[in-house]
Amino acid sequence: MCGIVGYIGTKKACPILLAGLTRLEYRGYDSAGISTIEKDCIKIVKDKGRVKELENKKEIKDLQGTVGIAHTRWATHGKPSKENAHPHKDNSNTFSVVHNGIIENYYDLRNLLEENGYKFYSETDTEVIPNLIHYYYKKELAINNEHTVQTFLRVVRNACLDIKGSYALEIISKDFPEYMIVVRKDSPLVIGTCKDEKYISSDIPAILSYTRDFYFLNDLEFAVLKNDDIKFYDTNLNQIDKKISNIEWDAMSSEKNGYEDFMLKEIYEQPTAIRETIGSRISVDNKCEFEELPLTKKELENIDKIYIIACGTAMHAGLAGKNVIEKLCRIPTEVDIASEFRYRDPIINNRTLSIFISQSGETADTIAALKLAKKSGSKTIAISNVIGSSITREADYSIYTHAGPEIAVASTKAYTSQVILVNMLAIYFAEILEKSNKEEIRNLKKEILELPKKIGETFNCAERIKQFAKKIYQEKDVFFLGRGIDETVAKEGSLKLKEISYIHSESYPAGELKHGPIALIESGITVIGILTDKLLVDKTVNNIQEVITRGARTLIITNQNVNYSMFDEVIIIPKVNTFLSPILSIIPLQLLAYYISKEKGLDVDKPRNLAKSVTVE
Repeated sequence: MCGIVGYIGTKKACPILLAGLTRLEYRGYDSAGISTIEKDCIKIVKDKGRVKELENKKEIKDLQGTVGIAHTRWATHGKPSKENAHPHKDNSNTFSVVHNGIIENYYDLRNLLEENGYKFYSETDTEVIPNLIHYYYKKELAINNEHTVQTFLRVVRNACLDIKGSYALEIISKDFPEYMIVVRKDSPLVIGTCKDEKYISSDIPAILSYTRDFYFLNDLEFAVLKNDDIKFYDTNLNQIDKKISNIEWDAMSSEKNGYEDFMLKEIYEQPTAIRETIGSRISVDNKCEFEELPLTKKELENIDKIYIIACGTAMHAGLAGKNVIEKLCRIPTEVDIASEFRYRDPIINNRTLSIFISQSGETADTIAALKLAKKSGSKTIAISNVIGSSITREADYSIYTHAGPEIAVASTKAYTSQVILVNMLAIYFAEILEKSNKEEIRNLKKEILELPKKIGETFNCAERIKQFAKKIYQEKDVFFLGRGIDETVAKEGSLKLKEISYIHSESYPAGELKHGPIALIESGITVIGILTDKLLVDKTVNNIQEVITRGARTLIITNQNVNYSMFDEVIIIPKVNTFLSPILSIIPLQLLAYYISKEKGLDVDKPRNLAKSVTVE
């Protein structure tokens, strides 16, 4: 959940590392630090707090080295403090390391090292890593006393084989000042390359302004970097070939471009994100195309169950997609929370299709669930926004949303892109299976192509939402209600409000009110209702009348003909196919969460305790 940056080249490393850390602030962190190789030594500058505070430290100006590593830490083992901040070094100050992930057996490793004379100065699991590398380094030198880069690689490999858990590591050494070694296991790491320079990061946007050419490591693959060279090795230290991937993201898309916050920018980027996700996959008169997903009719007919597995917002996108898959394909579809999925012994076999959704493609629980599904014989499909991410390399098939970089922690455009992609996937399956009415599918395609325009029209509600936010920003509790597909939007709207405004909120199926939650409704409390499903609108209105009777303030998001006068505020969105309504009805709720957070003076893009990419369980 932390951020990693590294540089090896001909320029001074420190400014590049600081710029990379700043671009990674959205991941969530509580301390930051930099380590560079200076003349015959390693220097480390670190402390708790923000990158800007690190940048203002007097010692930072003394860093002149052209090889360096940097880190923003989100506390797991040990409180936020200077001692616990990364980078960490070994007792002899020979090696310096930054680490994303969790070392599960750090306690045993720490005991081993203490028995061999090593001392520890932090509460972190990470500090065992540089000392373990040095432990093997001493053994290596005692045997052959060689100071070659292969020695450096061997001792890093030996240490990694002892480590249980997840990690992305950058390692530098004063004894090998021209080199850096990086390795990953179950934690993201990318390597950008250009002439005489190498850039390393846990996330592409941090280094996208320097290069578009990237290498992606698989688990337990090692890269030995020089400014003008890079070599890759497996765990047996056999050299392997890696292909360069060219990333087409616009580097400016990871800047604010005049918007006050990334979240607001990304909300307003949704027409473009949807358009890019649709791409050339959909046309009204031709079959839907997914070249990256070559499934046959026979293979799909063999599927008797579909799982959609994800966490948080991505799981809500899966819930919205479940309806259209079952309707068009007539295949039972179950949506499951990734963190629970593998612990309940799910029924999976070779007739199961498992779809995994993750914006970053690095969500630890989702990747673990994917591995379980594959082991059980299921075909697996990954839906991600990040090319070359871990989930896309693990799955049998991968499809991308093309939403562009999403910097704000609270997901907006990634969510709507995921919803539209699952809708198109359902159409693709249905056309192969030849199960659905052709005219029904044709009309759905037509509406998909009209979505970017309708999203633009939905933004017309922004000023009214802003004014409503001013009325309720001091609320302690807010309730979201919906039925059918609208209930999935209620879940996502509630999550957005929690994430960035810190207001307690709950979502409920409107029909469940009388089964308990109505006891929480009292005069003045805010209830938000979503009404877009024409088959359920009358029933939902009846449910909302129950909270009005008890004095609740109401905000309604709808595209149906209802008696608007009974509600305090009504936001009318464009009419759209029910399966696509979550893409429009969520936008006022995204804006509401944003404007409430602004009224409270909070950091919209970096809410407390949260990280963009959850790379640990």
